[in-house]
Amino acid sequence: MCLIAIAWKDHPRYSLALIANRDEFHGRPASPAGFDPDAPTVYGGRDLQAGGSWLQVSTRGRLAAVTNVRAGRDPEAAPRSRGALVRDFARGDASAASYAAQLAPIAKEHGRYNLLTWDGAALVFATNHPEVASQPVCPGIHAMSNGAFDAAWPKSGHATRALRTWLESPTSSRDVEASSLEPLFTALGDTLPAPDNELPDTGIGLEMERWLSPPFVRGERYGTRCSTVVLVEADAIVFAERRFGPNGIPQGESFVRLPRE
Repeated sequence: MCLIAIAWKDHPRYSLALIANRDEFHGRPASPAGFDPDAPTVYGGRDLQAGGSWLQVSTRGRLAAVTNVRAGRDPEAAPRSRGALVRDFARGDASAASYAAQLAPIAKEHGRYNLLTWDGAALVFATNHPEVASQPVCPGIHAMSNGAFDAAWPKSGHATRALRTWLESPTSSRDVEASSLEPLFTALGDTLPAPDNELPDTGIGLEMERWLSPPFVRGERYGTRCSTVVLVEADAIVFAERRFGPNGIPQGESFVRLPRE
């Protein structure tokens, strides 16, 4: 997943609101959002290659999401999968802060990551690049992509503005339906590249920076695989997902309201 915008303790109805795009090779096998057959309280997509996930929630009041950190063209050689971080937190019982602390000794064994964990009470950001670090997330609207937390990347600003606009609209005060999320999915589906003078420099060259700059990345071999909206209410978690194949061709969608235990 390469783009996340999140509103934390910023709305009277939703203690946590998240919109996200997952970018990945289209050939990498994955399951659509659903309950984990090995953990029946856990819901989200699953990476069928390494066994982890990019975004999962638990009806016990937990959420985890991960992105990679872009630093040059050289592929990583890490013994542990980033997706395991999401899977293990969603299934576990550790608090967000203690989970980050437990990760510290082995953090560098994972591929470069940015990680968000929510335990029902606290939201914590953790990373292993450039150094291992973690911090509580303060209330407000934030973005996490493939650089530093809240880095002012064009796609991040686009996503946070869209989330803010939706949360300030009358729609957000009513019971949510699939159709009411259309403005958020439209924002996540934007394919307009950013101007060159606003592009980050992550060591991959100008052409690649341009290609990866929109919220939605369209490509034959690599691109946005799914767009997701998660809304956490006092008694339920709304989880909506739209899935895409090569060149952004739609491949299905789902909308569920999960009662919280």
